Amino acid sequence: MITLLDYGAGNVRSVINAIEHLGESIKIVQKGEDILAAEKLVFPGVGAFGSMMDILEQKGFVLPLKQYLQENRPFLGICLGLHALFDGSEEAPGQPGLGLIPGMVKRFDTELSVPHIGWNGISCHQASVLWDQFNGNEKFYFVHSYHAVPQTDDFILCTTDYDDAFTSGIQKGNVIAVQFHPEKSGTAGLCMLDNFLKAHSQAAMPVQSIKKTCLAKRIIACLDVRTNDQGDLVVTKGDQYDVREKGTVRNLGKPVELARRYYQSGADEITFLNITGFRDFPLEDMPMLSVLKQTSLNVFVPLTIGGGIRDYTDANGQFYSALDVAASYFRSGADKVSIGSDAVDIVEDYLKTGKKTGASAIETIARVYGNQAVVISIDPRRVYVESPNHGAHHVIPTKFPGPNGENYCWYQCTVKGGREGREVDAVTLAHVCEMMGAGEILLNCIDRDGTNAGFDIELINAVKQAVSIPVIASSGAGCETHFLEVFTQTQAESALAAGIFHRNEVPVTHVKKFLREHVEIRWDGRISDIDKKK
Repeated sequence: MITLLDYGAGNVRSVINAIEHLGESIKIVQKGEDILAAEKLVFPGVGAFGSMMDILEQKGFVLPLKQYLQENRPFLGICLGLHALFDGSEEAPGQPGLGLIPGMVKRFDTELSVPHIGWNGISCHQASVLWDQFNGNEKFYFVHSYHAVPQTDDFILCTTDYDDAFTSGIQKGNVIAVQFHPEKSGTAGLCMLDNFLKAHSQAAMPVQSIKKTCLAKRIIACLDVRTNDQGDLVVTKGDQYDVREKGTVRNLGKPVELARRYYQSGADEITFLNITGFRDFPLEDMPMLSVLKQTSLNVFVPLTIGGGIRDYTDANGQFYSALDVAASYFRSGADKVSIGSDAVDIVEDYLKTGKKTGASAIETIARVYGNQAVVISIDPRRVYVESPNHGAHHVIPTKFPGPNGENYCWYQCTVKGGREGREVDAVTLAHVCEMMGAGEILLNCIDRDGTNAGFDIELINAVKQAVSIPVIASSGAGCETHFLEVFTQTQAESALAAGIFHRNEVPVTHVKKFLREHVEIRWDGRISDIDKKK
């Protein structure tokens, strides 16, 4: 029996699914005594440090957790579960941690994008039960803006390089914690989790050689999900956002089945965009919540969900905040939420006053779940102009002249599935959203959508230069070479595609095989018996 400390924030469903997938039973902590009665305790901390510690205090978990740790009993902390072991964090000044490991948690100080999101390696400093069956070349999924800085090297289990090396794992006796997410790290992560769950003694595998690690470029499969004319939930794909063909909605498959296929093919993340028009309350959209729950049972890479994440008042006058909606998605298996049209409204309101309200969907979700949980999906189209001076818009020179020979353009943000243009431009929107707490930009392009002409490199560079958070390039991929172009001609951390994957024109595996010789990617070539054991 594995005891799970779920303090009520973030996506712990994936941890539960991973542990059960490995054949173990789970008991959820309900009271402090459950912690002290645990044989093995797993603590998947998700969200923000201050919020986590406040909830642990309110639930009466801090003292029994400290006692459990001081008794050197089997413990696995994940992400914030590692941060909690330290004295405190810059994320929540004045808020004490559990104090098991002397040191502080600090924000990345780097010119690279923050949060650190994606698949990176580890360099082992201690022998550990975790390393059984590993060759040292595996990559694991990270998503964080803060990292632990121990006072001494005594308890460093492993490090990872992101500009400089940082502590990505600690080990003190039977207490182990890692910065990455094993439950979201594919077969390698499942193997590591299995090593901890099955270990019955102090037996430890030897130290691997210390080496420099590198963040991989991510390949993301996107599934646009909506109900078709028969009322079935299907994956569809538009051409410049028109999902109908001969009057009917394109049906390219079932969302859960396609997500599973992409996971098995090596996709680094799966994104669901719920493009059904919400006429009612999104928490009544049970099919989409069900898709998340079913997908997370067998897909052990990050899941993002977009669509309808905003404030609502239902037919009975009951108010639900965007935070409530996001919480429901997180509890159903999502790791990140994507905000689209509502981000445009939020930014337009900000530009009128120059002041943050603290109450927007971006701010409230980031405050509770962390910046890394908030993705902004931008849907822009080109507007050609004759000169670089065009009001307050961010105008760029273009190598692709407009219909009247214009050599400049700006990117107009749209809402309602591209049907309505707004005055705010994509560069301004991305910059303001980062300032408000967003952790990642999903950058679409209506002009390139469904064209197979390649990503809009000019748009991606313009936005990437304006923000310090990761950017996902989207729209236009038609062949393997287009992925290489976006990774070598821009600083985008990841690239997303939909139609070419759905129609199996360019499978995910082919893209990654092609990229292996040119850029750093995650290649899951390890042979694991974990799925065979199930």
